[in-house]
Amino acid sequence: MDFQVVVLAGDTSKNLLPLVSKEVPKALLPVANRPVLSYVLEQLELSNLKDLIVVVEGEDAAIHVGGWISNAYVDRLHVEVAAVHEEVGTAGALRAIAHHLTANDILVVSGDLVFDVPPGALAAAHRKHNAVVTTMLCPAPVSGPTESGSSGGKDKIKKPRRYNIIGLDPSKQFLLHIGTGAEVEKDIRIQKSILRAVGQMEIRADLMDAHMYAFKRSVLQEVLDEKDEFQSLKEDVLPYLVRSQLKSEVLFNGVPQTEENGNEKVSSQNNQAVVSRIMANASTPSFHELSSDYNGSTHVRRIHKCCAYIASESRYCQRLNSIQAFSDINRDVIGDASHLSGYSFSAHNNIIHPSAQLGTRTTVGPHCMLWEGSQMGDKCSVKRSVIGRHCRIGSNVKVVNSVVMNHVTIGDGCSIHGSVICSNAQLQERAVLKDCQVGAGFVVTAGSEHKGESLARK
Repeated sequence: MDFQVVVLAGDTSKNLLPLVSKEVPKALLPVANRPVLSYVLEQLELSNLKDLIVVVEGEDAAIHVGGWISNAYVDRLHVEVAAVHEEVGTAGALRAIAHHLTANDILVVSGDLVFDVPPGALAAAHRKHNAVVTTMLCPAPVSGPTESGSSGGKDKIKKPRRYNIIGLDPSKQFLLHIGTGAEVEKDIRIQKSILRAVGQMEIRADLMDAHMYAFKRSVLQEVLDEKDEFQSLKEDVLPYLVRSQLKSEVLFNGVPQTEENGNEKVSSQNNQAVVSRIMANASTPSFHELSSDYNGSTHVRRIHKCCAYIASESRYCQRLNSIQAFSDINRDVIGDASHLSGYSFSAHNNIIHPSAQLGTRTTVGPHCMLWEGSQMGDKCSVKRSVIGRHCRIGSNVKVVNSVVMNHVTIGDGCSIHGSVICSNAQLQERAVLKDCQVGAGFVVTAGSEHKGESLARK
């Protein structure tokens, strides 16, 4: 398909502390005991997109990510891992590797996506419309993942959230407006030229920018070169391209005309006629430069197209960009979205590794995972939770709506609700955790009770 794929695998994101570290960068955080990056790579492989550049912020993180990819995808994918400076942003990361980009079109995918939408479908829509950018939009989640949430009690109430304000043409193929970040909570301001051009626009607040984009390389590189202050694809590059798509160059007998007070010096009727032809000829190469003759005047409009690919509501698409999202996605992948896990579930709708050991009267309920080499004592209860490799869990332990990573030790009588326990942590007997995060190697003292806390070594 002649697409180059760039996977932006991130860094040790601050809003995921204490889950992430230099040893466990964001891309390697476990979702159902698999690195989150594996979900992206497998979907790309299924779409036969196998020539990849994986961009990681920080040399240490890049070494860990590159080592894992080399072991897991040998002979399956051709992957080049590129390290860039930390905190350069998504646009800065692309700017740093621009010399590696040679294909006509670039597919950019966030490395924290867990999804089952074929990336090839986005690439095909981009080619069909000869767009400068095509973005994937997914139905916004009704409950869990937030841009900056925690796994605390406040997030337990399921409610719809605004992610973006999206403006679409009547065919729902062309992206006419996008409001992101702080703009989402403000009044919507639409350019007059856009409204005059399309006649009507559908405003949507129920769609999420999935951070998967197809770009025309030449345009992307031009924007990155000219706008060196741009740091984010979502906050800077995409809105800029959307805003400028109908700011066309209009020539009257060879003389450029400017806009006055936001209104082009072209009659609304003529403007509407040109855009109608744009939409009608959306898949033809002539879209970018249309000429027509009105009363002896020649109007040459150089217009680029920003398109949208809207995933079906039946598809799953979430970003692991917060602690709340980490918890929700883990529960989803062993629950309603279990087809993404890659595992076969038992008749009890759970997964217990053959090497795991259970004590007497210990129950592992539906939508649970107990992984390789882990041991549980007597009279334990596990509900809607993921337990990793080689954990040692005592007797009379309750684990509910939680994620326990690898090599964790949990003493007798502990109670864990809505929490994340990182690898090599230790919970001494009778410890009680509710809506907490325990960092790698941290020791929770015997008999202590914690609610809504982040516990990590200094």
